[in-house]
Amino acid sequence: MKLRSFFSFPRLPYAIWLLAMGRFLSEVGTGFILFYTPIFFVNEVGLSSTLVGIALGSASVSGVVGRFLGGSLSDSPHWGRRKTLLSSALISAIADLILAFSHNFSSLVFGNLLMGFGMGLYWPANETMVADLTTGEQRNEAFAMTRLADSLGLSLGVMLGGIIITTSQNYRLLFIIDSVSFLLFFLLIYFTIKEPKRLEKESIPILKGWQIAFKDSRLRLYFIANIFFTTYLAQLQTTLPLYFKNFTSDGGFTAAIISALFSWYIVSMAISQLPIARFLNRFNRINALRFSLLFWGLGFSVIWLTGILATSPLILAIIGLGILAIATVSYTPSASSLVAEIAPANLLGIYFSINAQCWAIGYFIGPLIGGFILDQSPLVIKSYWLIVGLSVCFCLVIFSFLEKMMPKSST
Repeated sequence: MKLRSFFSFPRLPYAIWLLAMGRFLSEVGTGFILFYTPIFFVNEVGLSSTLVGIALGSASVSGVVGRFLGGSLSDSPHWGRRKTLLSSALISAIADLILAFSHNFSSLVFGNLLMGFGMGLYWPANETMVADLTTGEQRNEAFAMTRLADSLGLSLGVMLGGIIITTSQNYRLLFIIDSVSFLLFFLLIYFTIKEPKRLEKESIPILKGWQIAFKDSRLRLYFIANIFFTTYLAQLQTTLPLYFKNFTSDGGFTAAIISALFSWYIVSMAISQLPIARFLNRFNRINALRFSLLFWGLGFSVIWLTGILATSPLILAIIGLGILAIATVSYTPSASSLVAEIAPANLLGIYFSINAQCWAIGYFIGPLIGGFILDQSPLVIKSYWLIVGLSVCFCLVIFSFLEKMMPKSST
């Protein structure tokens, strides 16, 4: 019975299930392009790894603006969470169409700038809506459930994308399908999801709200640590596929093997998402994030071995991505729940906006560093993953300071 309870679906508000369904639809499309974008623009269009890294990183520049605006609009009583999500879906759909017909660096940058802005609007509104609809332990499972929808959608998208690439080599079709998925997300939100009731009794002027958030020392410490987490994810999604393609010890994996590897990674996330969330519910959020850091460090260390050991790089890649899947699912709901604990009820949108800025910065730093590293010597390339794995030690130090600043009830 306990095992069944451990793996059973949680009891959540109906709106959470609708939001999860919408995220599933949009992530199916994202899965089509997520791991194939750098491969396509480097190996098919002919751009260098550095230029593609710059273009992918440019999405984070506009994402900063989108996240600031998304947090402010989400907290605004005149606009709210729902309209912000609708705007995000429409802008992202347009961005995908631009990328679908991109043939050069400038159009690739423009499409990524627009995509970054759309996704910047999305995250504060989405996370705030989940926090509005849940409390306490249920909130962590709600964040886990929406992340599970992400994982399932990505898994299906990556597998279908791999089939399309293997059979037709039509990378541009993937972007068109992603655009359609955002339009489906738009329609689902428009017809089924209402603006949630606010937890706060009174609103705070936007500028004053940002001032309060920026002065929160707990949020500042968390912000620094969270940039490392999001940079790890960016490395996994933008640098690692190209590394697997060109730099493993056996000369590189085929597109079909890379598709299978990342399908394994996403399926592993889907299977472990709820069990890991329930396991970590017995710990405070900071210890849950420490748990995640240990798996990030171990996973990247195993990836490092794929480039230096002459035998079994594929087996090591499977093991490494399985470990990184646990690192990912233990990070995402715990981080969102920690932000909800830190934030005042009437500043949820702004606090989640600042949390989302970590993603913008991480996805700006990650592709730039990764693209630059992959243009260096083999020794630098293969040593890189070990250095990334060791960087978790810095975050562990940050969390030791943050834990001392949290209320005893939270620690």
